Amino acid sequence: MKYVLITGGVVSGLGKGVTASSIGVVLQACGLRVTSIKIGFWACFWVLFFSTSNPYLNTDAGTMSPFEHGEVFVLDDGGEVDLDLGNYERFLDVTLTKDNNVTTGKIYQSVLDKERKGDYLGKTVQVVPHITDAIKDRIEAVALIPVDGKEGPADVCVIELGGTVGDIESMPFIEALRQLSFSVGKDNFCLIHVSLIPVLGVVGEQKTKPTQHSVRELRALGLTPHLLACRSAQPLLDNTKMKLSQFCHVEAANILNIHDVPNIWHIPLLLRNQNAHHSILKQLNLLSIATPPDLEAWTRRAETFDNLTDSVRIAMVGKYVGLTDSYLSVVKALLHACIACSLKPSIDWIALQTLRMILPNRYRISNTFAIAIFAPEAYAAAWKSLRNAECVLVPGGFGDRGVSGMILAAKYARENNVPYLGICLGMQISVIEYARSVLGLEKANSNEFDDETPDPVVIFMPEGSRTHMGSTMRLGSRRTLFQTPDCVTSKLYCNPYYVDERHRHRYEVNPDVIGVLEEAGLKFVGKDETGKRMEVLELPSHPFYVGVQFHPEFKSRPGKPSALFLGLILAARGKLEAYLTRHQNGS
Repeated sequence: MKYVLITGGVVSGLGKGVTASSIGVVLQACGLRVTSIKIGFWACFWVLFFSTSNPYLNTDAGTMSPFEHGEVFVLDDGGEVDLDLGNYERFLDVTLTKDNNVTTGKIYQSVLDKERKGDYLGKTVQVVPHITDAIKDRIEAVALIPVDGKEGPADVCVIELGGTVGDIESMPFIEALRQLSFSVGKDNFCLIHVSLIPVLGVVGEQKTKPTQHSVRELRALGLTPHLLACRSAQPLLDNTKMKLSQFCHVEAANILNIHDVPNIWHIPLLLRNQNAHHSILKQLNLLSIATPPDLEAWTRRAETFDNLTDSVRIAMVGKYVGLTDSYLSVVKALLHACIACSLKPSIDWIALQTLRMILPNRYRISNTFAIAIFAPEAYAAAWKSLRNAECVLVPGGFGDRGVSGMILAAKYARENNVPYLGICLGMQISVIEYARSVLGLEKANSNEFDDETPDPVVIFMPEGSRTHMGSTMRLGSRRTLFQTPDCVTSKLYCNPYYVDERHRHRYEVNPDVIGVLEEAGLKFVGKDETGKRMEVLELPSHPFYVGVQFHPEFKSRPGKPSALFLGLILAARGKLEAYLTRHQNGS
């Protein structure tokens, strides 16, 4: 097994995940099979493996706040993982497992479980060697898991170490990786350190000192970088490279510059143009096996996006719009669909509270006009964005905050024939709105928001725990059976029978109200294999009004957009019918 370790220095948020993914793409383009873990791994015509390691005490990302860490990415096997694994899957078009996300919580839990079983035979359990050995064993085991649909292990494991060198939380991982580099040998280990080259506004000079200190700290911990990946606003100057080479003990040819680019699809091209693949392959003794990198598809994709001029306005009405990374996969899925339609996505982020603010009773004049009176500018701006949008998307979320704003958005889209896609909670919202507005059930609600509602149209469906939050939902890839081949959703998926998509939820549409909802015109065209769980709803009288209980965004890929996101964008431009007719005719 060959290992490529990605570390970061100076500051967090430099883009280690995108860098690791891009390195995987370039190696994959050289004919290697690639797969991935975080602490970090990945595969190519050969096999690369991405693995990311997070020094969090959490067992997984399932209970982390999206405001603090961004979205929780869900894998086929139900793993709730760091959003970087979403980058790996999208860039490399692989299917990762929950084992590809190594966390401090998982490592310590496994060691403590062994201690309780007596596996250590009475020895004193310590960070070194027991925790570090567990980290090495986990990396080496996960590196063998194929993720590209082929048999056999990966050839290269790309390991992204989360955090910044020097963080106290990452010290056991650094030590374990130092030991790993020694045990596998110098021809099987390549370390790439991602660092920042800032420019002080007054001086205007590219400063290398932060990177020098970062590399010095890494070397003091027993790891010496073979390549530097330097993040900067502008391309590095030659004298900056020479200074880095001299004081960081890295060959000038191995100093890569990842400067700001119009879109992240340029990063693999940037690395290829600097012969990053040659330096990595040389370090790993793979030059005789690898082929010249073929990145034609990536080049076309990056250039196509750069040259787009027409845009489509999308209203994103969500609970976590304060941090766009909370909906990273949704944004990427919209991008993939828009590119397929030769459009640029123009997303208007609409905070739920600005559509309708729920105020304490003593202040409330009326629900509808409360925000208009207390925050008129925000109210007017939110409704202007919604009315100007060509389509509306309501993504997933948890809790009752801002639900009334979501209901207003769903109602507006339904009544005004604006294409609408509701994902997970967004589907449940469309059911609540329909029950209230069309069936006249004014108190219709979800048990998640109101346990005592007389008309529970969304209920808790036991497949998880009511008391534990982590890994207790309906998670992972599940099959949805289409009830009719004539529905829009089955036509978009080009499959009249079923589709497999990823889930993450606790609540579902109440099966007891399906009959009355369908009599009123709302059709549930997709169900699970038992027929009791509603998976897809459509409103046949509407140009495009679709709600899905699953999360189609998690399987969207560049060049292979999610079918439902593609349908939303096509409907926004009035091209859906023509597209479906063309595909039905086999053209």
